[in-house]
Amino acid sequence: MTSRVLILGGSGRIGSSVAADLVAYTEADVTIAGRNPTTGERVSQNLGSRVKFLTLNLADQAGLTAAIASTDLVIHCAGPFHYRDARVLKTCTAAGINYVDVSDHPSFTRKAMEYAADAEQAGVTAIVNTGIFPGISNSMVREDVEQLDEAEHIHLSYVVAGSGGAGVTVMRTTFLGLQRPFQAWMDGEWKTVKPYSDRETIEFPAPYGRTGVYWFDMPETFTLPGTFPVKTVITKFGTVPDFYNYLTWTVARWWHPWMLRQTPVIEFLSQVSHLMTDVTDRVSGIGVAIRSEVTGKKEGKPARCCSTLVHETPRSRQATALAASPNCYCLAS
Repeated sequence: MTSRVLILGGSGRIGSSVAADLVAYTEADVTIAGRNPTTGERVSQNLGSRVKFLTLNLADQAGLTAAIASTDLVIHCAGPFHYRDARVLKTCTAAGINYVDVSDHPSFTRKAMEYAADAEQAGVTAIVNTGIFPGISNSMVREDVEQLDEAEHIHLSYVVAGSGGAGVTVMRTTFLGLQRPFQAWMDGEWKTVKPYSDRETIEFPAPYGRTGVYWFDMPETFTLPGTFPVKTVITKFGTVPDFYNYLTWTVARWWHPWMLRQTPVIEFLSQVSHLMTDVTDRVSGIGVAIRSEVTGKKEGKPARCCSTLVHETPRSRQATALAASPNCYCLAS
């Protein structure tokens, strides 16, 4: 059993939830690392005597190397991952330390995948994208694919209510995803897609029902075609209340791309949106829903398998427990 765990970004919302789970369900000694000692010490004290705080800036390579060398497992929760390189994974691979992250941005995933061969050669277990999406969404797709004899088409839809319980982070992720067109696997070839385009109405389980979703660049957009021999992979994202979708579509459609590539602009949009969700979260809640639909053939006939997951108060512990058995059904015609 892993006895020492280092959580980077461990005093944040996600990292501290991971630490709480480790304290509750394992006997590991946990170190949470972050840049703010005041916040970090407060969080570690709240989590109990098995959790220590380490002041660490990821830009400090010497400090990072020393911290990784003194642990058995690194869990990287220090987002937003759009701004991160893969130095943590590279350092873990060099030190022979196992690695997990909760990354959610395709640019980071591509950087991390470059070290796959190095990690394998070093005997390091490295798992990326272990959040709710991507992460649990990948498990749902695999479950659906395995119900069919031949999978041809994957359609992943995600919806977040208000802030999704992730504070300003979900806003940053959304606006960062509008910065440029991306490549999607459709009809057996890569095609260019504009973010937040081609609105589609998807039926999610209660309390969401029929909700609008739009093209969005996710790691699954390119990892799933590399994993399963399918013809098409669609990844679409939306929010509730629905007027947030129209506001986001307006930004994607009418704002100049150069503006969306400026960090101050992204931060301004994120903070304003967060203030808005402080109000609407009281009505919409802060839930998350995922719908995976895989079509193909079973016993020579057209078939469709679908899995859904709904979580109305996403915290890492509860979300993981619920996702162990998402609602799933398979229809053949």
